[in-house]
Amino acid sequence: MSILFYHIFLWFYRIGIGLAAWWNPKARRWLQGRAGIFDKIRLEMQEKDPGCPVVWMHCSSLGELEQGRPVLESISAQYPRCKIVLTFFSPSGYEVRKGYAGADHIFYLPLDSKSNARRFISLVNPSLVLWVKYDYWYYYLTELKKRNIPVLLLSGVFRPDQPFFRWYGRLHRYMLECFTHLFVQTPVSKKLLGSLGLSRNVSIAGDTRFDRVVEIAGSTEPYPFIETFCGEHPVIVAGSTWPEDEEEIDHYANTHPDIRFIIAPHEIDRDHLQEVKRLFKRSILYSEWSAQSTSAQQNASRTTAQGSRQTGGSFNTLIIDNIGMLAHLYRVATLCYVGGGFGDDGVHNVLEAAVYGKPVIFGPVIEKYIEAVELVDCGGGIVIDSALEAESVFTRLLSDRNEYDLAGKAARDYVYTKKGATEKIAGYIQENRLLTS
Repeated sequence: MSILFYHIFLWFYRIGIGLAAWWNPKARRWLQGRAGIFDKIRLEMQEKDPGCPVVWMHCSSLGELEQGRPVLESISAQYPRCKIVLTFFSPSGYEVRKGYAGADHIFYLPLDSKSNARRFISLVNPSLVLWVKYDYWYYYLTELKKRNIPVLLLSGVFRPDQPFFRWYGRLHRYMLECFTHLFVQTPVSKKLLGSLGLSRNVSIAGDTRFDRVVEIAGSTEPYPFIETFCGEHPVIVAGSTWPEDEEEIDHYANTHPDIRFIIAPHEIDRDHLQEVKRLFKRSILYSEWSAQSTSAQQNASRTTAQGSRQTGGSFNTLIIDNIGMLAHLYRVATLCYVGGGFGDDGVHNVLEAAVYGKPVIFGPVIEKYIEAVELVDCGGGIVIDSALEAESVFTRLLSDRNEYDLAGKAARDYVYTKKGATEKIAGYIQENRLLTS
C-alpha cells in the first residue's frame, strides 16, 4: 500500500464513520468520544509532574487491554513514579474501561494523520510506548521513530496472509521497522519477521494473556446471585456468543431443564438480548434475576418464593446483560463453551475458560488463533461443527467422568505451562533501562 492509498483509506474511514453514526450507536460513540479530544488531553497532561516518565499503552479494544494489562501493572509496581496513559481505538474498549484504576489517563486515540500524531505525541510526551498485538497506525509509529521514543510490540502474531508479507505491503513493513523491539507469541511469527530482515529486534515471549487469566483465576470475585441460580445443577457457561453460537446450543438448553446455562453474548444491545430470550425458552436476564433476588432477600415474609428463586425457579438459562463478568463466570462452569468459532473472525478468548481446568468447547473457525489450536492438540479443547455435535459432546462429557477430568486437567496444564511472557518483557525494559535515566 502506498501513502496515497493510505490517505484514501483514512478519508473513506472518516466519511464512513460519519455516515454510520446516524444509525449505529457504536459509530456514534466513536465520533462523540473524539470530540474535543485534544483539549481534554491538554488539560489532563498539564497536571502531570514534568519529572515523571510517561508510559503510553495503545490497545485496539477491550481484549487487547486484558492482554497488555499484566505488563502495565508490572511497570506500575516496579516504577511507581511513572504515569500511565492508555488509549483505545474502539468504543467497546474505552466505554468499558474508561474508569480503569491502573491508568492515570485514558483517552480515545485520535484518527491517524500527520498533524494528529505530532500533536498527540507532543502532549503526552511518552518515555516508552507499548503497542498491544496489532492496530498499526502509520503516522503515529513513524512520528515515534523520528523522535527516538522506544516502542515495544506486545504479544504480536503474524501470518503469511497479512499485508506485511505481500508485494503491496511496503507501507506495512515500514511500520514494523518503527518498533524498537517486537515481542511475538510463536516461532512462526519470528521466522516470518526474519524473512523481512527483522530478526535482531524480535523475541519469542509468548502471550501475556496467559499471565492475565492466571491472575484472574487466582482472585476471588463473588457473584452470589450466580451461585444461587446454579444451585447444585451442572452448569454450561457460554461466553462471547454470537447468533450462530446461540442457535447451536438453544435446543439443548430447551430440552434439558435440569442443566443451568449462563449465556454471555458478545453484543448486548436490546434487540439482540430479546432475540436470545426468544431462543432460550426458560431464560431470564441477569439484571432481572439479581433485582428479583435482592427483593426476595429484603422481604423476609417471602421465604418460600426466595427459596424458589435461589435455585433458578422455572428458569434454567441466565443471560448476562452487562460486560465485565465473563472471565469470572467460567469459574462456576461444569463445561465451558466459547463463542465466535462459527463466524468469519473466529473464536474468542479460550484461555479465560481453560485456566479453570474445565473442558472448553468451540466452533471450527480457529486457524488464526494458535492458543485454540494448541488447546485442541493437548486435549483440553473440543471443536464442534453443528448443533447435533454440540449436544453429543455436552452429553458425553457430563456423563463420562474420566474423559471430563482428563480434558479439564489438559486445559489447565496448558495455560499454566505457557505463562511468563510478562516477566520476559519487564526484564527487557529493565535491562535496557527504558524507564531509568
